[in-house]
Amino acid sequence: MKSILNKDSNKVLVQGLGRDGSFQAQKCIDYGTQVVAGVHPTKAGESFNEIPIFGSVQDAVKQTSPDIGLIFVPAPFASDAIIEQVDAGIETVVCITEGIPVNDMLKVNNYIQGKKVRLIGPNCPGFLIPSKKLKVGIIPGSIVSEGKVGVVSRSGTLTYEAIVQLTMLGIGQSACVGIGGDPLHGTSFVDVLQMFEEDQNTEAIVMIGEIGGTREQAAAKMIKESISKPVVASIVGQTAPEGRRMGHAGAVITGKSALASEKIKSLKSAGVYIADSPTEIGLRLKELI
Repeated sequence: MKSILNKDSNKVLVQGLGRDGSFQAQKCIDYGTQVVAGVHPTKAGESFNEIPIFGSVQDAVKQTSPDIGLIFVPAPFASDAIIEQVDAGIETVVCITEGIPVNDMLKVNNYIQGKKVRLIGPNCPGFLIPSKKLKVGIIPGSIVSEGKVGVVSRSGTLTYEAIVQLTMLGIGQSACVGIGGDPLHGTSFVDVLQMFEEDQNTEAIVMIGEIGGTREQAAAKMIKESISKPVVASIVGQTAPEGRRMGHAGAVITGKSALASEKIKSLKSAGVYIADSPTEIGLRLKELI
């Protein structure tokens, strides 16, 4: 599956042009993103900022050939929207929607197995590539700067925190990717780390993890075996009590492996430089490059 970082064409379809979706779609356009179509079941034939709106994804794809689908559809209908985009042949699907029922995402994950689709999210801020003026999601374009550091995170707001720190220190970003914090999701840390390793525009990596699950341990194994570039990581939730959800549905300690301390241990053993607090990410990276 082709990396999102080096696609030749990046035409975007936005599904879910309600109040929030329209606001964020406009922000993407303002940043420079090539939005070619909107989809809304009751607005077919209308337009948004001179961009045509279609009643279905299938119709939009036939007439505008988008490469990326961006979803702002409300949670009860978001899984159907993902499947609709996959069926229409969109290869990269970014779902911003939070609160999608776990059973719905289980259905989605089973459905996309073996298909040529890259799902990012749900419950994520999307991704942004400064050099391409490509913003797919809700990461603020005003905080990024073009450079050589790839950022990947489970947390939305801490993605922004890390980007701001880097920008203020004069350290630009090659790409910023939020993978989302739900228990069931598409693209993983491992997927994005591999993209950054293969990307000639990325020279160092920032990774922000959380308590819950074992995604960070999988990332640590991959870093140890396959990543040649320096990695700075921060794990959020080091003081969280066991069994209590902290923000994201996936950020809950359900066993020893889900503890921040265990994740940090694994990452350190892989040679990752640990920022003890998210506020130290930028300074820690500056020491390495």
